[in-house]
Amino acid sequence: MQADLLIHAQWILPVDPLDRQLTDHAVAIADGSILALLPSEEARRCVEAERVIELPGHLLIPGLVNTHTHAAMALMRGLADDLPLMTWLHEHIWPAEQRWVDAAFVAAGTRLAALEMLRGGITCYNDMYFYPEITAQVTAEAGMRAVIGMIVVDFPTGYAASADDYIAKGLALHDRYRDHPLIQVAFAPHSPYAVADAPLQRVRTLADELEVPIHIHLHETRDEVIHSLREHGERPLSRLHRLGLVGPGLAAVHMTQLDDAEILTLAETGAHVVHCPESNLKLASGFCPVARLLEAGVNVALGTDGAASNNDLDLLGEMRTAALLGKGVSGSAAAVPASAALRMATINGARALGLDAEIGSIEAGKSADLVALDLRDPHTQPLYHPVSQLVYAASQQQVRQVWVRGQQVIRDGLPTRIDTTRTISSAQAWRERLAR
Repeated sequence: MQADLLIHAQWILPVDPLDRQLTDHAVAIADGSILALLPSEEARRCVEAERVIELPGHLLIPGLVNTHTHAAMALMRGLADDLPLMTWLHEHIWPAEQRWVDAAFVAAGTRLAALEMLRGGITCYNDMYFYPEITAQVTAEAGMRAVIGMIVVDFPTGYAASADDYIAKGLALHDRYRDHPLIQVAFAPHSPYAVADAPLQRVRTLADELEVPIHIHLHETRDEVIHSLREHGERPLSRLHRLGLVGPGLAAVHMTQLDDAEILTLAETGAHVVHCPESNLKLASGFCPVARLLEAGVNVALGTDGAASNNDLDLLGEMRTAALLGKGVSGSAAAVPASAALRMATINGARALGLDAEIGSIEAGKSADLVALDLRDPHTQPLYHPVSQLVYAASQQQVRQVWVRGQQVIRDGLPTRIDTTRTISSAQAWRERLAR
């Protein structure tokens, strides 16, 4: 077997249907795709590779999928902490956005976010923010994979004047990136309270025609549900279902306010839930019933949300929080086990974005989006079960190597395509403007 690259690792978690935990295995890669996953002893005999990497003491996992972000908001990290959601939005974040957000802001913020995410093992993210064409450009330059949201809101901003204007710009984005190897698009209506029925229906029609997902904040807070009942006479999920948006193409973010009937609706329609545990905790938004959703057969993915409300883009940390919170909320120590948390951060996220045939697991034929963590640090030794050590003990500082489509974007903990000094200097300059 001829390969461009052969990676030997002491442990591999392929996140395959059997949830295997492999020791002393190797991954063979050619033309950016995985050729084979096989024992290292066999690989040394059967694979002729142009380059061989030995990773003793390392764990190899699929690239992490951050299924909900506002990447450019990394420049607002710590700007308005310790506030409830609506106060945070209306009195701080939205005014700052009206004043400062432009193409240059989004470029600088996205570059900072991409640097942070890649260094933490995130190879793909699903974004919702203004100037998405800038987000797409910066992400592609970084060699990273993303689903870029074609954002829609009813109110005017510096980016667009109306819902129709947002949609028109989104369609132009779709046309520009329709065949790009790293960038896909999704419709991203902000929330039911920010988009009226008519544009939501148009989004549904266009999403069906273009075969792209819909990414939306939904049932984030109790106040959102109360507002919907007052304004529309129904809960937000019911309204979206009536408008035809609830189905296999929907990635519903947060979902902290759910009753049994709504969980059944999600399961029956094949809609996906994106859980953002740390953002929900910080904003006191509520608790997503992850264990009940998983038991009902709902696909639950994992997201960090934006760094302005988290305050980091650390999906390893989100895995740990999701597993621990799932146990606490359900009252069962067996709820949301480590293997489930890892699936939420990999294959479940890929499935929510319609990318599970390409990414999310280490299997022959899939893209070589891979992450290697050095587990020889004291706080991850001794090692009995790799998946438990990954979820409950490992940190993003242990991410040493990252590949996207077989191209190395993090080497020995350092980025290969992003200038760290320039990126941080730019972020500090933006901080001076926003602080004034």
